[in-house]
Amino acid sequence: MPPQRGRPIALKLLVLLFVPLISLVGLWAFAAGLTGGDGLRLLEINKLVTNLSDPAEQVIVQLQQERHLSVEHVSGKRQSAQVAKQRGLTDRALTRFHRLAAEQRDISPEMDTQLRGLNTALEQLPDIRRITSGGAPRALDVIIGYNRIVDAVYRLHDVMVLVPDTSLYRQAHAVTMLGEAKELLARERAVVVVVLAAGKVGKAEREAFTGMVATRRLLYTQALAQLDPGLRLPYESLTQGPAYREFLELEDLLRGPATVNGLPAGAATWPTDADNLWAAVERNQTFAVQGIVARVNPAANAILIKIGIAGGVGLLAVIASIALSLRFRRRLVRELAALRAAAAELAEVRLRGLVQRLKATTTQAPEPVQVIPLEVAANTSEVRDIMQAFNSVQSTAVEAAVGQARLRHGVNQVFVNLARRNQSLLHRQLLQLDSMERGAEDPEALADLFKLDHLTTRMRRHAESLIILSGQAPGRGWRNPVPILDVLRAAVAEVEEYQRVEILQPPPLALSGAAVTDVAHLVAELVENATLFSPPQTRVDLRSTTTPHGLTIEIEDRGLGLQRAEIDELNARLEETPEFDLAQSDRLGLFVVARLAARHDIRVRLGPSPYGGLTALVALPSGLLHEHAPLVSR
Repeated sequence: MPPQRGRPIALKLLVLLFVPLISLVGLWAFAAGLTGGDGLRLLEINKLVTNLSDPAEQVIVQLQQERHLSVEHVSGKRQSAQVAKQRGLTDRALTRFHRLAAEQRDISPEMDTQLRGLNTALEQLPDIRRITSGGAPRALDVIIGYNRIVDAVYRLHDVMVLVPDTSLYRQAHAVTMLGEAKELLARERAVVVVVLAAGKVGKAEREAFTGMVATRRLLYTQALAQLDPGLRLPYESLTQGPAYREFLELEDLLRGPATVNGLPAGAATWPTDADNLWAAVERNQTFAVQGIVARVNPAANAILIKIGIAGGVGLLAVIASIALSLRFRRRLVRELAALRAAAAELAEVRLRGLVQRLKATTTQAPEPVQVIPLEVAANTSEVRDIMQAFNSVQSTAVEAAVGQARLRHGVNQVFVNLARRNQSLLHRQLLQLDSMERGAEDPEALADLFKLDHLTTRMRRHAESLIILSGQAPGRGWRNPVPILDVLRAAVAEVEEYQRVEILQPPPLALSGAAVTDVAHLVAELVENATLFSPPQTRVDLRSTTTPHGLTIEIEDRGLGLQRAEIDELNARLEETPEFDLAQSDRLGLFVVARLAARHDIRVRLGPSPYGGLTALVALPSGLLHEHAPLVSR
């Protein structure tokens, strides 16, 4: 993939807009003999551009390139020597930035806060590099690490925006937003590298990519709405061209569920699609910057002519204009900062908390949610428009979340109702089979009845699995403790190939009656997996030993086993108790085991077996155990 070219558009605008105007004001101040505080402050802006703006933009350029090369290195597509060379370029840019920033004096409190925040973020760069070079880090973690540093540079840039002309500011602000959208496009390109290397889209990659796409499209839409027709024309042509349409299709495909188990055949062209769009965006940004500069230069020349003609009157007018511009800048920065804080609180607190509450509500239908709109004191129409857009997004997101929660609740209720009915019928069938077994005299008929009894028992377990996945408890229960041996036998009896399972003598302990059904179900799911994923001529060992914290049950098979990464992924799912996903019905038993383990504070871990298969460890806490097993009563 070719390296990223060009400078961040926001910082380019900062230099291109400020230097002509600052030079103009400096000449004017010198000619008029200005010695007041306002004139000296304007002259200091030139130093601000030299000591902070230009070095900061070079830091972003090098960090963007280093991020991309690092992701390619982690994904196996880039040699470490190339990454090391780029790190040297980044270090030189950082050295220059720190040296010049130390020479800058008399900066505002807001800028000092953001500068200290940037320095803090830069301190994390060695850790990110160490993680990238050593071991096998997640490529997404590498991307996120670099993103935090780049975001800190942009926050510093936000407090340096000083454009005294309102119309120019609007256009420059729109092009700056397109520059931020371009940074998000660079991040999406990095994620595409990760996805192609993995051959599928993981959950974390999908969530990160979805956020990048949503933010990029929002910035793109808002920016185009503010640009005038002359600057907007190339971008409108781009959106109607094949490069942009192909990239939109790429974004929609990566956000969808179709790439969970693999990538389509056309995925090999994704880097080309991203490169084509990147080249077009580069051209459009160059055109937009040149258009802004072309407007600034005539304005600066006109001001020089007015200065020469009007003299002192023009000087007073410029001072008044500068005062109004600075006032407008401070007001706009405050409004944008308040809007950013409100938007961050919406995304990170309100919506996240709402989604968590809706996910936790499984037994009741979700109630209608009261949507509290964002409230920001704004006098600028653009800020009000953005605030209204955020409120619209919030309403749509809340409606979608509540709708999904209601759908999930409805599906759960359907599962429960069907499972309860099947459970009742199967219970009656078991009673009928017991009666027939007691009256049967023909050995062959009795053997067939036993097979039907075993099959019905397994069917009952599957019905109970649906009830468990719906967040409710099965109807079966025990009042008194039950010996561990009986619990293990009951679990094995619910497995199709129970003849292959060998139960070694467990310790003389009993299990609390309230946990008997769930533990037997949990062990049955693990034993069934062991029999399904091991050769039919092998056996499955079921051992149990006491520990200082309770009892450990080991289920060991002699199958082919799994890779370390797959085992770690399964263990993570068992620890997190994931929400049941209908798209992963092939791992139904895994969800059931996780739910049952969480219900009784049981730990379940998978690991390699000495025989080449897998060993499942079930750690029962001491609170569920009894020293002596009393008579069993149901």
